[in-house]
Amino acid sequence: MNSPENPVTCSAKGCRAAAVWVLAWNNPKLHAPERRKTWLACEEHREHLSQFLGIRGFLKDVVALDEWED
Repeated sequence: MNSPENPVTCSAKGCRAAAVWVLAWNNPKLHAPERRKTWLACEEHREHLSQFLGIRGFLKDVVALDEWED
């Protein structure tokens, strides 16, 4: 996912900071229970993006990018 040639950036609107977190989520009305969509977050936006998904009941897991396995 992340390499020096292809760095990953935060999913927050307008943010170009390096991502360090993976937020795994699922919309139960649209996705099978085992499916995980992902957003990437920098340190600054991790909490905001987690709250956005959490309020909707979509957030399933938050994992450090270097520990994430597809």
